[in-house]
Amino acid sequence: MEQKKARLLRLLTEKSFRYSPEAPFKLASGRESPYYVDCRPVTHSAEGLTLIGEIIFDLIKDQGVQAVGGLTMGADPMAHAVALISYQQGQPINAFSVRKEAKGHGTGRLIEGPFRAGARVVVVEDVITTGGSAHRAIEAVQAAGGEVLGVLAVVDREEGGAEYLVGAGFPVRALVRLRDLTD
Repeated sequence: MEQKKARLLRLLTEKSFRYSPEAPFKLASGRESPYYVDCRPVTHSAEGLTLIGEIIFDLIKDQGVQAVGGLTMGADPMAHAVALISYQQGQPINAFSVRKEAKGHGTGRLIEGPFRAGARVVVVEDVITTGGSAHRAIEAVQAAGGEVLGVLAVVDREEGGAEYLVGAGFPVRALVRLRDLTD
């Protein structure tokens, strides 16, 4: 697994990480930072999806996890990659997506996919900054009767989000930390 994590770190460094002290980036949280991590070039690539799916599956396969997902759109490719790899390995773990708001038509669902009440889930996130997106996904899963076992992120920006989620009672694991990208 260490080789896979090293390759993922290289991909993230090459395709997802930007540094601009002169012109800081505005983050989804509203904060500004000289560091920007956009995981989509990696989470939407064939190699990145494979690495992420394999690494996360290896981390959760023995934990009794029945589903993975999170707030759309950042979590979607990760959840789908884990679902695919898990099925190929003979231990299916379903994927789900949490909408930012419930649909105003049809069934009006907030969670899409084969999610069911009572499911033991891991919430996945591409980048944790404040923990707000993961927390919204956690609230939706809990409101739908799911049991959240923890949060797994590709990148922790190390700005307090992981600590916030841990303080709320949810273990957090990140595949990469911001300091890994800046070294």
